[in-house]
Amino acid sequence: MRAVIFDLDGTLIDSAPDIAASLNRVLAANGLAPLRMEQVLPMIGDGAKVLVERAFAARGEAATQERLAAFMADYAAHPVVHTKPYEGIVPALERLRDDARPLAVCTNKSSRAAAEVLEILRLSRFFNAVVGGDATPYRKPDPRHLAAALSALEVTDAIMAGDHANDMKAAAGLRLPGVFCAWGYGEAEGEARAERPEELPEVIARLG
Repeated sequence: MRAVIFDLDGTLIDSAPDIAASLNRVLAANGLAPLRMEQVLPMIGDGAKVLVERAFAARGEAATQERLAAFMADYAAHPVVHTKPYEGIVPALERLRDDARPLAVCTNKSSRAAAEVLEILRLSRFFNAVVGGDATPYRKPDPRHLAAALSALEVTDAIMAGDHANDMKAAAGLRLPGVFCAWGYGEAEGEARAERPEELPEVIARLG
């Protein structure tokens, strides 16, 4: 059976509350008004640097290296205050693991932050590899980032599951099927669509 490679934020976990809180603390430290959750959600998915750039641009300011470092430090100190796995994700991962599918995470989040969050939430036990946004010179939607996850799993075929157009584009770049996860932060089209985490095992099984 094909391996399955998951995005992290917006796919496995709802991390937006903690991301937004860290962003708003950094904005406040710079005398800027906070962002509403609905403003933050579309900013997530391209890594911390782009996230901070978008947040400060929304307030008419530039994201300096110091502001990025401040966000990274704040988020590192508060990664799992409100963050939690989406309901239904753990049973879905258990079923995929029981099917003996190799599982990995490919995320634009930094490797350290991704590993820490997965460990705290007791999700790391499901994955044979975690490839963060700083693990290669590339990030999704560049398919070479996804290719690094396949290499880490020592497989050549996989299904990509994610909530962002970057995930579907990376999969398409390797001619791999993508499952769009509709409960997350983005909107995209893949070969298949899961409306709820509980649907993932069946949707993935249909793809091979």
